[in-house]
Amino acid sequence: MVFEFPTRFGEYLVAAIIIMLAPGPSVLFTIARAISWGRAAAVATVFGNALGMFILSLVVAFGLGPVLQRSDEAFLFVQIAGGGYLIYLGIDAIKKSIVHAEDIINVNEGKPTILKSIRDGFFVGALNPKGLVFFAAILPGFVDHDSDSITSQIVLMGATFAILAFFSDSTWGLIAGTIRESLSTKPARLVKMRKFGGLVMIALGLFTISTAF
Repeated sequence: MVFEFPTRFGEYLVAAIIIMLAPGPSVLFTIARAISWGRAAAVATVFGNALGMFILSLVVAFGLGPVLQRSDEAFLFVQIAGGGYLIYLGIDAIKKSIVHAEDIINVNEGKPTILKSIRDGFFVGALNPKGLVFFAAILPGFVDHDSDSITSQIVLMGATFAILAFFSDSTWGLIAGTIRESLSTKPARLVKMRKFGGLVMIALGLFTISTAF
């Protein structure tokens, strides 16, 4: 497999950073770990999460890449469906922001080992609906559709996303671990974070649909 950078790789980095900065399931899970068990558990969780997201990107690349390369109609459908689902996730995040904040500060299970934190993070990353939509619907919009290497482009961008997510989510975890007492006693801050994340997902979903035509 020959890896080549898509011509819109710079634009892709901007979109990836925007979706990462929006607090979604992975970020909230990391913050919950940081509040409950500190920074080490949070960073271990993030490592597993990044690995899970990369595996998810490989599944999308090898499963969806060949289909997109053969069909313009499939390419259009994936972008529209993915954008619509991203809008749904954003609305759901806003509606359930209070519930999500309460879940974060009410973690009662015992402190996990580093390996368990990595494992738990892996499953959150691999099963993250926001990540799936990003890899399956938003990411293909930045590949060179006329190229013969769509699959390799998706793999490359998926790996880039996982690396960036590790550093971004680790920052969230380190900050949350440092101010854990403040976050645990003021859930309103977590509610605002979740609502902001929802708005960003809605905006990105609308952008994805608008660029499909």
